[in-house]
Amino acid sequence: MDRILEFILNHYILSLALAVVTFLLIQELLDTAFKKFKPISPLLAVAKMNDSETVIIDVREPNEFNQSHIENAINSPLSKLPEQLGKLEPYKKKPVLIACQTGTRAASAAKILTKAGFEQIFVITGGMQSWEDDYKLPIKASGKNKATA
Repeated sequence: MDRILEFILNHYILSLALAVVTFLLIQELLDTAFKKFKPISPLLAVAKMNDSETVIIDVREPNEFNQSHIENAINSPLSKLPEQLGKLEPYKKKPVLIACQTGTRAASAAKILTKAGFEQIFVITGGMQSWEDDYKLPIKASGKNKATA
């Protein structure tokens, strides 16, 4: 025990780094274990869209959304999502699919929606990039936002 204490005192920067990394690792593991949203592949997302009254929220910026998006998707950019929660309120009990370009922003949006009380949240893995390139699923391209929350 004395040697461990001596090591910590002599190498306090390494010891502090170990403590920080350990804390962040535990936090990430707990976050993953208890998250209330699920990843879903684009093919399963299509099946879910066909089976129920699923709502699609695209959290990309409007210029990205205008280039291509899933039919009937609601554009609600991640940066403005907290402000637009009131407009999305009617969809709290319905299955919600979240899409972005690669899936990264969608996970952040899912956390926001989970905290706001949304019950069935699914993040499309790989985002629109996977939707279009890997699975070759249909998209809608337009010059204007069809639906903006």
